[in-house]
Amino acid sequence: MRIRAIVAAVTGALALSALAVPAAQAVDSTPGKADSFKAAQAAHRAASGKTAYTGVGAADTGTPYALDAKFSGVKVNNGKPIVAGATARVSVPVTFQVTHAADVDLNAEDVEMDVVIYRGSYDNPANVLVGDDWPSCTAASATVSNCKGTIDIYPTDELTNADATTFKALGYVIDWNDVDPFAEDIDWSKVGYAEGDALATTRLVRQSQLTVNASPEPVRKGKTITVTGRLTRANWDTNTNTGYAGVYAQLQFRKNGTTTYSTVKSVKTTSTGGLATTVTASVDGYYRYTFVGTTTASAVSAAGDFIDVR
Repeated sequence: MRIRAIVAAVTGALALSALAVPAAQAVDSTPGKADSFKAAQAAHRAASGKTAYTGVGAADTGTPYALDAKFSGVKVNNGKPIVAGATARVSVPVTFQVTHAADVDLNAEDVEMDVVIYRGSYDNPANVLVGDDWPSCTAASATVSNCKGTIDIYPTDELTNADATTFKALGYVIDWNDVDPFAEDIDWSKVGYAEGDALATTRLVRQSQLTVNASPEPVRKGKTITVTGRLTRANWDTNTNTGYAGVYAQLQFRKNGTTTYSTVKSVKTTSTGGLATTVTASVDGYYRYTFVGTTTASAVSAAGDFIDVR
């Protein structure tokens, strides 16, 4: 399992980036994939001819040579938005293909390869999300590997409400060729590096929850039924579920014995996410609220609440 560790006092490539990965992930002092991404940022800077970060890696020399490796077919969560709740870990699949020279061994001990997602700029990301384990690759030929991994998200440690937006996928391969990535005087000319930026996009959204209650029950035909409910969404700033105000949910009805819901009316949520409306009792059936979602919150439907009309 990959360690989500941020090492406080490492040197060389692994100390070059002020990456926004929470310290709460530091389960021990072993460097892991988050540190590998920091090394990728360092290699990116060296390959771009940029100077090292102030006070770190000043003795580094050279420029990484271009590693013959190219990412393609990157897909995050099967192309669907990533829905994260207030606290629970979320794991979504990542699949991709790497075309590489025959002498590039993606499974070598001194080769690091990953696909991560981030928002902001690559040089200064606002947030980066990675997987708990390294991707696994199967050789389709001597020069093509099919790979799969995960993005594992811990809302309590990693997310704020600002993260409900579009993330970009970035892939990188670093061939250290036995160079010590912790050294203070890395000779980058001995290190191979390849990257692919904006390989795909994925949207991270806050999980919505929806309730419904139809009453009174039973009810006489022709009398008034009051249908209440509440729409909430994950608040990553507080790690709670809070009311979603000022959006519309649809009240739907399904006649007993059928399988299809029909929309009755749209109802706007209150300042606390509350929903309330009235309908006239006609036949036995199920009432529910459904919400189509927004750019920051997932779609959701409440379980139907049965009403007995007599």
